[in-house]
Amino acid sequence: MSKLYKVKVNDSFELDIDTDALSQMDAIKLSDSKFHILKDFKTYTAEITDSQFKQKTYTVKINNNSYAVEIQDALDELIKDMGFEVGASKKINDVKAPMPGLILDMSVSVGQEVKENDTLLILEAMKMENVLTSTRDGVIKSISVKKGDAVEKNQLLIEFE
Repeated sequence: MSKLYKVKVNDSFELDIDTDALSQMDAIKLSDSKFHILKDFKTYTAEITDSQFKQKTYTVKINNNSYAVEIQDALDELIKDMGFEVGASKKINDVKAPMPGLILDMSVSVGQEVKENDTLLILEAMKMENVLTSTRDGVIKSISVKKGDAVEKNQLLIEFE
């Protein structure tokens, strides 16, 4: 049974390639990253110059022209359609208290730019200090609490722009 791959070249050209077509291609492996290809009576020299295996992206040089190539299979497409793709940006726009507690320290201010995993505040709950961090890059739009405030579970603490 043939397996189908979606291939995107330079973020502009997309094509579908199946394993049957690949197996019939006339290609000779010259080294781990270089190939000699014969297609429609034309010869091509191909070299994989960079590969990001986990992201399934590659830079391929064909006859001295470089191309950015992204390869996805049916499972990748399904994961993308469901919104679970790796690296998907998080769209959380607010931070709420995960439990009742007391604000011990506020590490950010309104208008401040934060990166993912930056410390936002420290919440004391059940005699433990809990560091709440940013779930995404962004700018602080508003802060609803201050140091020393008691908060309830799910109370709004911080909003992002």
